[in-house]
Amino acid sequence: MKSNIFRDIATLVARIGLGIIFITHGWQKLNTNGLDATKAAFDGMGVPLAGFSAYFATFVELIGGVALVLGIFTPIVGILLFLDMLGAFLFVHYDKGVFVGEGGYELVVALGVGSLLLAAVGAGRFSLDGVSGGKTSLAKMRF
Repeated sequence: MKSNIFRDIATLVARIGLGIIFITHGWQKLNTNGLDATKAAFDGMGVPLAGFSAYFATFVELIGGVALVLGIFTPIVGILLFLDMLGAFLFVHYDKGVFVGEGGYELVVALGVGSLLLAAVGAGRFSLDGVSGGKTSLAKMRF
């Protein structure tokens, strides 16, 4: 299906779904566990630079999730969230198998590749990136 409206609605739904999941995970790290507990948990799991990693994961997930829902700076946010999930995969989940119920990586892979896809294709028309004419999107910038 090559309909622009279908693509824009699908992108909107994907952004909102992924954004809500990231917001709740960032919020959990910040308020339910607290940053000190998140740092301690990361340290216990062997995550390098546990303090920095805890802050990075917390705020990239929380602020990045909000940015995905709004559809602003989507390429940058998508890459940051992908890197966040890549770290979760490499340092926490890869050796536990696929299934999330066993501590596996299925959720972090789904969230990571979804974020990477949004970074590549942009936020769509129904987004702040879309209504600003792409001024908040790297997708139209040339390097």
